[in-house]
Amino acid sequence: MTYCGHCGEDVSVGDHNRCDELLLMEPPRFCTSCRRRMVVQVVPNGWTARCVEHGVLTS
Repeated sequence: MTYCGHCGEDVSVGDHNRCDELLLMEPPRFCTSCRRRMVVQVVPNGWTARCVEHGVLTS
């Protein structure tokens, strides 16, 4: 199962077009693999988002 990085819900249920638009401008809030809340750090030149289970994503 894959989860939305913005709202954390199952991507196969409902419409996630708005979430996709928001993710173009901001880091993901939820891990797309396990739905855990990500630890996000925003810096002037980008961002990092870390899942305790699946590691780090960067912009």
